[in-house]
Amino acid sequence: MDPKTALVLGGSGLVGRFCLQSLLQDANYRKVILLTRRELPIEDPAKLTQKVIDFDKIESTLLEPVDDVFCALGTTIRTAGSQAAFRRVDFEFPLAAARLALKFGAQQFIVVSSVGANPKSRNFYLRTKGELEQALCSLPFKAVHIFRPSFLTGAREETRPGESFAIPLAKVLQFVMAGPLRRYRPIAAVSVGRAMVSAAKSPGHGRIVHEYNNILRLAEGLKSIETR
Repeated sequence: MDPKTALVLGGSGLVGRFCLQSLLQDANYRKVILLTRRELPIEDPAKLTQKVIDFDKIESTLLEPVDDVFCALGTTIRTAGSQAAFRRVDFEFPLAAARLALKFGAQQFIVVSSVGANPKSRNFYLRTKGELEQALCSLPFKAVHIFRPSFLTGAREETRPGESFAIPLAKVLQFVMAGPLRRYRPIAAVSVGRAMVSAAKSPGHGRIVHEYNNILRLAEGLKSIETR
């Protein structure tokens, strides 16, 4: 298989930076293009191309041919300032990026969503995530990999008060989160980032949803490859 080109969005975030790191270490990708608001302090001139863009004008961004898109864009309503601003980052930007990538030949879209995502949910956050999943799956990608983690663990640049309370509680309760409840267990952001890259190598087609158990399996698969 010829080495591929990856397009990354959200590379400075908690999951995105681990996804980006895994891609830069992966010989299956000859080039990684990062779309970003500000240049990140990452040096890999042979493989990484950073394009500083205005996401409000992402549709006019010029790219070279790409194969796989990895999207970890996301914010909170508190950080964004309003539901409308949140929706712009978590729905409109990823969808615009997907349409842009298709013009440059993208075959797969790998996106971070959320456990419980549902376009009919009464919860605005989960409804927005579900609507994005639905919109992405209506586009002509060979495969759309949807990652639905619960609480993410790892060091964030921003503080999320809700998570600072919920994650410790969930860690205490995770041993009783068995069966269908396993999907709500906290999971390390590094595992999600690794799993995204692993999933892109799978032969699946259409809409593929990854939750707790499968995310861990995919992450371990990639780890074993990297350490050989």
